[in-house]
Amino acid sequence: MGKNRSRRRPEEGILSSHPERARGQLYGRRKGPRLRGAQAELLTQLLPALNLEPARARCPHACFAVPVNDVWLEVGFGAGEHLYALARNHTDVGLIGAEPFVNGVAKLLSKLKDDPLSQERIRIHMGDARDILAALPAASLGRVMILFPDPWPKARHHKRRFLQTAMLDAIASALREGGQLRFASDNPDYVAWTLERVLAHEAFRWPARRAEDWRSRPADWPQSRYEAKALCGPPSYFVFERR
Repeated sequence: MGKNRSRRRPEEGILSSHPERARGQLYGRRKGPRLRGAQAELLTQLLPALNLEPARARCPHACFAVPVNDVWLEVGFGAGEHLYALARNHTDVGLIGAEPFVNGVAKLLSKLKDDPLSQERIRIHMGDARDILAALPAASLGRVMILFPDPWPKARHHKRRFLQTAMLDAIASALREGGQLRFASDNPDYVAWTLERVLAHEAFRWPARRAEDWRSRPADWPQSRYEAKALCGPPSYFVFERR
């Protein structure tokens, strides 16, 4: 799960500079254990109402059932704990979640099924977040969140990591000035990889001033189930700003 950009057209950076994307390749699991009956039913009954096809992302503010003041994108939302908490805490924000893992989407739908107010402000793309980024107009997002993505730790698999330079190009294009790229990982190698690429990118600045700025989870950053486990080590939290 991949669970990442200049004012040129986003799809130019993605399709021409990212060979895996050009082949239409998406790494990671798409399905896990067989869904329970109630979860499978949500995929057929609730998901169609919340589903976001990339073409609709060309007008992101119009995707939601109610007016929103800002739009945020979470790439690879896992079981949806973080995305759902944001919907509960930010009632003026429209949230797009991209997640190819069917079981994760089903878990988010289980949280949403009895919450019609959150349903109005969440849209789900059960597929590759890169397709959404390619469709979004420039400067249309206030925040992009990539939390605990698969680090692909073996060197021969580093090309599979989501946060490649071409992805940063697309994220930079989609973010408005002052918008945030939020990234978290418990894998030290992936943290170093990400810092090297983001700090070298002219579109982003890192306003951190002390170690506590990235060692502690910000107060407005809801915790996910994976984060609570901290499987590889203490998590690091980064907030980068669009110049």
